[in-house]
Parts: sequence; structure tokens; C-alpha cells
Amino acid sequence: MSQYVVGLTGGIGSGKSTVADLFVAQGAGLVDTDAIARELTLAGGAAMPALTAEFGPEVLAADGALDRVAMRQLAFADPSARSRLEGILHPLIRQVSAERCKSATEPYVILAVPLLVESGNYRQRCDRIVVVDCPESLQIERVMARNGLSAEEVKAIMAAQATRQQRLAAADDVVVNDGDREKIVGQVKIRHANYLALLAEKLKASC
Repeated sequence: MSQYVVGLTGGIGSGKSTVADLFVAQGAGLVDTDAIARELTLAGGAAMPALTAEFGPEVLAADGALDRVAMRQLAFADPSARSRLEGILHPLIRQVSAERCKSATEPYVILAVPLLVESGNYRQRCDRIVVVDCPESLQIERVMARNGLSAEEVKAIMAAQATRQQRLAAADDVVVNDGDREKIVGQVKIRHANYLALLAEKLKASC
């Protein structure tokens, strides 16, 4: 059972997954709330009965999973749809992620939460918060290349998230991901050693 939870977050295109994988390579556990959300909305997923009841069959793909494109369009047309979607998904994500953090066998767990700052309540579940940061121009460039979106579309997504300043204000630690992999690896190694030391202090204090 892991005794130490590090919340990891960052804006779209900041490179959260890259940094999370580097922590795993150092020996950390990983609980990814995006991956949990996808599991919950697969055909037969735990969230699907409530989502179908709330939004109707038009948000279902042919295989019975959530049709993400249809759901996005509905949320865009009806602002209340997003809050109703989150009202169903977020409690399930919190429950599953808490269970996985508790059952992890690694010394500490990286809890990857894209909207950690926006959600407001993950702070009480995390011993530390690490923010993956990069210039906003680089975020836009990465997401355009990855998702085929226009700069305006990426900026609209970023505008709906916490600002870079808000994320940095919430951070205990920052990993700068400006594309230099060696620099990122070095930062992760330093943070990893620090988290092991903080875990040891926490365990000693609880004895």
C-alpha cells in the first residue's frame, strides 16, 4: 500500500504523460484519471447506465461505448450537459482512483489529474502537487501537431482550463518540459529522490 500520493497536473500539451512515464521509470506507481474515465465509458463501463439514462441513446457509439464526439457536441450546444456529465463521472473517477492509490505497492503514487487545479478537491488527497509547465506557445504547437486542431481551437480549450499562473500558484514542485528530454529526466530524478525522502519522514512521524 502506497503511503504517499503526488498529484501531477499541467495544461493541455504540457507533456504530462511524458513526465508521468519518467516517474514510473524511476519506480513510482501511476494512477491516471484520464485512463479511468476511458474505462468507465467503454461499452459495459460502470458509468454507461447512468450516462445513457441522463443523455439518451444518441450519445452511444455503435459498440455501446460513449460517443465522445457526440458528447462534446452536446456539451457545446448545452452548457448544462458538461456539468451533468461531470456529476456522473467525477464521483466514480474519485472512487476508483482512491482505491488504486490505496492498493498500489510502489513507494509512492503519481496521481495524474489533468484538471486537478480546477477540481479544487484533489489537494486534500495529495501529499504534494507537481505541475508540468511549458510556454503556452509550445502547448499550442504540440496540440495542433498531435490533434490536428487549429490554433484557435487549442486556445479555446486552454481558456476553459486553469491559467498557467493558477497552476503554478498551486504547485509544490514544477517540472519544466520545454522539449529537452535530458533536462526533464534530470528534474524527475531530483523530484523522485525528494519524494522518497518525504515519504520516509512521513512514515517516521506516523510511528
